[in-house]
Amino acid sequence: MDLAEEVPSGDGETVGLIRQSSATVLPVSDNQIQTHFPGMVRQKAYFFDGLGNYFNKDWDLAEGEGREFCWYHVELPKVKQKCSLSAQYLIDVLCPPLKLQDILSLVSNGPFCGYVDGALVFRVNSAGPASSSFTFRIAARVTETSVITVSLGRVPRLGFSPVGQSLLSEIPSVENSFNRRREKVGSEIVIKEHVLEFLLTMNHSEEADNPVPKSISNLVVHIIDTHVDHLQDVVTKLEMELETVELELDRGGSTLKIEMLDDRRFPKMHLNLQRLLQVIAHGEQVFPRVKDKCSLKPWFLSQDIKSLEVLIERLRRLKENVEFLANRVTAIQSSLDTWQSEQINKKLYYLSLLSIVFLPLSVITGVFGMNVGGVPWTMQKAPEVKDGFLNVMVLSVVMLLLVLLCFLFPALYTRVTAWYKKRALRRSLSQNRRSFLWRSFGIQERGCCLRI
Repeated sequence: MDLAEEVPSGDGETVGLIRQSSATVLPVSDNQIQTHFPGMVRQKAYFFDGLGNYFNKDWDLAEGEGREFCWYHVELPKVKQKCSLSAQYLIDVLCPPLKLQDILSLVSNGPFCGYVDGALVFRVNSAGPASSSFTFRIAARVTETSVITVSLGRVPRLGFSPVGQSLLSEIPSVENSFNRRREKVGSEIVIKEHVLEFLLTMNHSEEADNPVPKSISNLVVHIIDTHVDHLQDVVTKLEMELETVELELDRGGSTLKIEMLDDRRFPKMHLNLQRLLQVIAHGEQVFPRVKDKCSLKPWFLSQDIKSLEVLIERLRRLKENVEFLANRVTAIQSSLDTWQSEQINKKLYYLSLLSIVFLPLSVITGVFGMNVGGVPWTMQKAPEVKDGFLNVMVLSVVMLLLVLLCFLFPALYTRVTAWYKKRALRRSLSQNRRSFLWRSFGIQERGCCLRI
């Protein structure tokens, strides 16, 4: 199998990395519901027998019986659109049996956890633009025998694939610019180097480590776990991007700094981190409430309650990591602003120096250029004065020297002060040495006298 042409898409999704699932597909009935927006949303339906097996099923929104349960997932398009249009998509595919209050509880923005029409509904929907890579929306409606979830775009590792059906379970060879593709041997696969770099940004194996849930509680934990993993992937990419930028700043010069300041790269990154913090804060509000409400249900297993506690603690650590990244971005932006201010101050210093040098000359030129009688050396009242131009030049030089002396006075004052302090220190040391020698000599003389 050759995967050399499989590349990650622009929004971070992996295209073509997973083979088709070999799960059994239940027959689809001929009398499916006709939708008003065909092809606008992706729909996935799974049937679980409670024994570790799952099957793809038709979209009938039916619930399971006994240990059996069903999962229906709707994937909204990640494009710029109004929230009302997303609600119309859900009404199209979920009504009936859902009602308008169920649709609104799933598609509305902001955090929510509560009971709607007897079912537990929780959502973590950020209010940013749907086309942004930092807008995350996932909502779930949980009953004892079925789960309905809604996500914005594709969530990595949310679906299922049998073990051994993923690219990560293969032994590949990597194609890069230095190592051309070699002939395939047996079932060997070839991947490109940039695909391998994309896999390194993932905090999980794409779909190879997904155990099939045996209960509704396992499925709820799986949904929340994939959401946290998705956030972790985004944070990992930001960390790698920030490390790369810091290395570029260390190696680059003023041109690179000016380019980054013009592009407003770090303010944009800081804004994205703040939006990511908002999404994590929504999860911190919702998931503990989900744990508390699920702990009251007899069908929610105790080990899954512990798994939810681990996910909540992991989400808190992720928040601390994002805050640390935000502080790093702020520090880098502050250093760039300081560097820019220093450059501006240097230019202003040179400009001020030039203006101060030429200002006396401009004043003298203006004074002697005035058409007013009685001005010295204008040869109006004293024609015998012939050295007026020379006197003006001497006066200009004197004023220029005075201006330069004003500039040099602080340095001269510092040097004179340092010399004076050093001289006083030497004088005090010499006096202390003399007094010490005098005292030592006096003690020796008194000692000699005592011996006599």
